[in-house]
Amino acid sequence: VFEGAAHPFFWKPKLRIPDIYENDANKQKFGAFLEACLTATREEQILTQMSKLASAQIKGLGPAVANIVYFLHPTLVPPFNTAIVNGFNTLFGDKKKLGSWESYLEMREVILRTNAEVRDRLSKDLGAFGGLLFEIGSGRLLTEGNIDAVLAAEKAKAEKAARARHSDVLAEQREESEHTQIQYLLIKIGRALNYEVYVARNDRHRSYDGHAFAMLTVPGLPPVDWPPDVVATVSLIDVIWLKPGTSEIASAFEVEKSTSIYSGILRLEDLARSIPGCACHFYLVSPARREKEVMAQLARPAFRSNIGDINLAFISFDDLCNECDALCKYGEDNSILRKIARYHSII
Repeated sequence: VFEGAAHPFFWKPKLRIPDIYENDANKQKFGAFLEACLTATREEQILTQMSKLASAQIKGLGPAVANIVYFLHPTLVPPFNTAIVNGFNTLFGDKKKLGSWESYLEMREVILRTNAEVRDRLSKDLGAFGGLLFEIGSGRLLTEGNIDAVLAAEKAKAEKAARARHSDVLAEQREESEHTQIQYLLIKIGRALNYEVYVARNDRHRSYDGHAFAMLTVPGLPPVDWPPDVVATVSLIDVIWLKPGTSEIASAFEVEKSTSIYSGILRLEDLARSIPGCACHFYLVSPARREKEVMAQLARPAFRSNIGDINLAFISFDDLCNECDALCKYGEDNSILRKIARYHSII
């Protein structure tokens, strides 16, 4: 199994597949994938990274990559090569494809379910099940080539679960991608207006269109005399613009595509209440369809009396995307945002 797992990575460097070895963007995606898998602690994190790599459609970075991840997470990710696929198809009467991520993820679901049923004969380490499939696929272990109805039913259930999970992951990726895009545009505009920009501490590792947030933003909030719990809350605000060379905050933005408007308002309020005589501008940035929801939240009694003195406005995703270049070109400071921000009086 170990020799089989290593094999794909012996011949690929010799072929020098351009998509991997001569494309910097793809190399960065592969490196980011490996780093994310190395630090992952949960199954869904690994599956998300696999789906991201699959969506990139990089030639040569198919399911063989799972062999690397197997050595990092042997109880969650089975090894993969030609003999293992052949063994799987023989044992389960299937026709899984060798270079298909979709086929691999479906195989993985079946392997996990079946391994759980026969773990007393094999191992929690999926290399044992992979070894069994390898032996069958290489012709060293003979079977009748058919499985009983129970295994067939389990396979169907597992494939359905894999498709549903894959669909969920893709939907989550699309949402995460749009959130990251909006953060990037706010970073871009802030820098164009000569502000220093802070991005939420849990998002500094992100990048958009090849632009790493860590390279575009300051590493942390300026020194402030705030309680630790307030610092922890404010550090999660999506984007903050800072006046250069000072610790003065000019604007703060919460990006809420589908997440809680309520929590975003609370973070902005925490920031506003922590700054004596606060003259900052605060913005909730969301799809246009959520504007009524934002206003409804602001009209709640819990907020009505608390945020009346806070300069809070709404910006839609579409307006920000459409006017980004103009804001960068013609803006002198954050007052340019009044051109696209919508202010509502709560009656």
